Amino acid sequence: MAEFTLHDLQCFDAVLRAGGFQGAATLLHRSHPAVFAAVAKLERQVDLVLLDRSGYRVRPTEAGSSFHRRARQLLRELEGLRVHAAQLSMGQESEIHVVVGDICPRPQVLGMLGRFFAGSPGTRLNLHFEAVGGPWERLFDDQADLILHWIDKGDARVEWIDLCKVPFIPVVAPGFLPEGIEQPITLNQMQALTQCVMRDTAHHSPQRDYFMIEGAPQCLVADQGMKKEIILQGLGWGHLPRFLIEEELRDGRLNSIAGSHMPGRISELVVARRSDRPHGPIANALWEHILREASALRRVLEPRNAKA
Repeated sequence: MAEFTLHDLQCFDAVLRAGGFQGAATLLHRSHPAVFAAVAKLERQVDLVLLDRSGYRVRPTEAGSSFHRRARQLLRELEGLRVHAAQLSMGQESEIHVVVGDICPRPQVLGMLGRFFAGSPGTRLNLHFEAVGGPWERLFDDQADLILHWIDKGDARVEWIDLCKVPFIPVVAPGFLPEGIEQPITLNQMQALTQCVMRDTAHHSPQRDYFMIEGAPQCLVADQGMKKEIILQGLGWGHLPRFLIEEELRDGRLNSIAGSHMPGRISELVVARRSDRPHGPIANALWEHILREASALRRVLEPRNAKA
């Protein structure tokens, strides 16, 4: 059996991912004939028919599927090695960009960051505060080294460290609800009442709507603190993270209206970064610092959250 090259494997993998030779050529920024020749050469070298070319889209043969699974392992290892080499070649970063999302308990999270950067005086921390889809957009626009927010854990482009669970509870100030509205409160009953909603800070990503009642009057706010104050003053109702309203729920300044029609939600707060990008030594040290402090943060926050 003749030796095949990584280029041959990359072309074969791209054909299967793109569903054809032209798509693979576009992915790899190569010509269609070059990709076709590389895959044909690979088949000759391994003495196997790897692709079924009889249909509109090429498909792997049974042998091709088995061969591709092993090839993907090797290509992933290669990409990991490239990232590792890029990390080793980096000097210490002069600045780190961290995005804090709207579901973060800020005193605890900022304290955790402060303890790290107190020991890294040569690196400037650039803090950004974003809401809803904003943290994700910053991360994928390469404007953030890491984010503290919720994520789509099915996205292979990110890695994460679990920090804590954050229950969101629908609340009102005493006297806000009209007479006659009783539990279980329905969405239709709330439609005529002003709903306080977080403004999505994403600029070009699809806007995300959470808990919003279609057609209801809205009051848009930029952060959870302003949202809490508006609800406390009886100017609207909305969902707030439990850690932010523990005292108000205990002393009666806010009332939960959670029920079968509006159960609230539990979001998972994580720290996340791109897994397909190299990270410098300070960014990696910060990642390890958060990993060490994650359990302590969880202990501080989750005993309260568990009551939601």
